[in-house]
Amino acid sequence: MAWRLFLTKILTPTLPNPNFLKTSPFSTSFLVTKIPKRLRKKHKKPDSPRTRPVQPDSARIPHFESILNRDSVFRFLTKTKEFLSKQPERVLRLDDAGKLYRELGFPRGRKVVKSIQRHPLIFDVYRHVDNKMWLGFTDFVERLLEEERSIMESMETDRVNKVRKLLMISKEKRIPLSKIYHNRLLFGIPEDFRDRVAKFPEYFRIVVENDGKRILELVNWDPTLAVSELEREFIVNEDKVKKAFKFPVKYGKDLGLDESDTRKLNLLNTLPLVSPYSDGWKFDMWSLEAEKYRVGVVHEFLSLTLEKRASIHNIVEFKEEFSLTRRTYEMLKKQPRTFHLAGTEMNWAVFLKDAYGENGILIQKDPQVVFNEKLCKFAQMQEGEVVSGAGEE
Repeated sequence: MAWRLFLTKILTPTLPNPNFLKTSPFSTSFLVTKIPKRLRKKHKKPDSPRTRPVQPDSARIPHFESILNRDSVFRFLTKTKEFLSKQPERVLRLDDAGKLYRELGFPRGRKVVKSIQRHPLIFDVYRHVDNKMWLGFTDFVERLLEEERSIMESMETDRVNKVRKLLMISKEKRIPLSKIYHNRLLFGIPEDFRDRVAKFPEYFRIVVENDGKRILELVNWDPTLAVSELEREFIVNEDKVKKAFKFPVKYGKDLGLDESDTRKLNLLNTLPLVSPYSDGWKFDMWSLEAEKYRVGVVHEFLSLTLEKRASIHNIVEFKEEFSLTRRTYEMLKKQPRTFHLAGTEMNWAVFLKDAYGENGILIQKDPQVVFNEKLCKFAQMQEGEVVSGAGEE
């Protein structure tokens, strides 16, 4: 009987512990599941002056913001075109181009080839007889550049007058030549302007200071040029100019003025404006007349630009010549009827609102602006599209 019990214990299968599977020592928790990029949570960029809009959302105008975004998209095109145009034979070794991220406008740490490949109709990479890779323009763009040179020649008188007017609104009627050269694209001034100055001794004089700095001075004052864009508009549409600016009067509440009387009082305080071609810089810096003068100077400066807009960095570069103060931002913010500020707190631009239509397109386009728009259009095309694209122009 005992041996039967012994055999029963041996032959009876042992059932597994029902909690065994629940406490398995093998776990997959260490495996990281890769989430598709499109499903990942987007981390919000840290709030900083570099990303924070200069205007609240309620005051932003989309088409002005889109213009600045377009500038960012075509930064490589604009800067590389300018840099290559100044090189001998308009070519550059690809190895050298990869180190010039600031000069060419591509992101630091990225390969320049990726930026080049985005514009196959504009830039060409080829192997030279020295077995080195070189960057240059395509034959198609070489022909376009000839067209641009023709525009520069035909607009020479206009560009000379722009520089004369810049000198006339400056405090001492003189501006460092380097500042005009650095901001030349704003006004459509040719790259070789410093050499062309010698052709106009009746207008300009170059003075070399002790530190070697070259200063461009005005030779003769021309009263026919000393008429601001605002003054021209005032003759055509007086009511429009009256509404363009607002310099409110500070008064006590005990005056009991209604809305109509307040508007009339503010209008008396706003007009007359101080001409940017006057000696307004002699006013007390914080007086109302001085502020009118500075507003007029900025308005005239923007009127002289090709696209009636400029970065604050461009404007501030002339702060000494135009007697601007550190409160330029606050000054422009107080004139929303005429100026619009777009971009971020660290890098914002000023637009002349009346120069643009409701669709954000310039009402009057300089020939250079038309050429730049055409170049950007071709820059977005791929090989094989150039024939139809050129035919449409």
